[in-house]
Amino acid sequence: MNNIKAIIGGTGIYDIGTDVYSETIQTEYGDVAVDIVNIKDEKIVFLSRHGKTHSTPPHLINYRANMKALCMLGVTHVYATVAVGSINNNFGLGDVVIINDFMDFTKARNNTFFDGTNGVKHVDMSDPYCKMLRVKFSEYAGNHNIDVKGNAVYVCTEGPRFETATEIKGYRLLGADVVGMTNVPEVVLAKELGICYSAVGIITNWATGFKDEEITFHDIKGSLKKNKEKITSAFIEILSTELNKAECNCANSVISL
Repeated sequence: MNNIKAIIGGTGIYDIGTDVYSETIQTEYGDVAVDIVNIKDEKIVFLSRHGKTHSTPPHLINYRANMKALCMLGVTHVYATVAVGSINNNFGLGDVVIINDFMDFTKARNNTFFDGTNGVKHVDMSDPYCKMLRVKFSEYAGNHNIDVKGNAVYVCTEGPRFETATEIKGYRLLGADVVGMTNVPEVVLAKELGICYSAVGIITNWATGFKDEEITFHDIKGSLKKNKEKITSAFIEILSTELNKAECNCANSVISL
């Protein structure tokens, strides 16, 4: 397969079509199960980040295997969803934001393909989330009744615990808008592979201590249900169009020394 597109789904985003077949991709980092969906004469790969039964916690996801599998399938463009807690008063429960930058506070993850085997390499993070895909989602969101509240800086923490109130205060002072546990190193690995990657966040809760409310899974599921079908429909519409990698620099982000 060549010039294939993909959707990576997080919490609660799993069902996107009926004409589906499954494959297991064997990578040097482990095996990855994907669904391949035929939609509008296009093949779209769907990868469930946590597994279809939501059994893999964020700190144990095999991010390198996941992204390598997509690369081996010929995937060139990826949209991902991320469930996030808000630390910005402008982004409330159920809101949709486009992630445009990140801070990495993970601790123990295999976060790169660049282990020195093929020399020293670095990757440019001036535009970690593909500019072209971000613009496309903004343009197409209205077609699916999606009210995008704005761009957001994402803090990734190790998990599986939620953050403390003091940690959240610190992240906010650093300029973050939302917090989650899954988008790093996924976004970095995509950039290392030259894949155009964009993430859309769904606000599922207020982060610890930010409001006088407790985090409950009931709130998280409710916020996801409100938006997941609309966002997935927008992804599919965009990924079914002709996407030009000349409109971004994702394919030229790796610097070899």
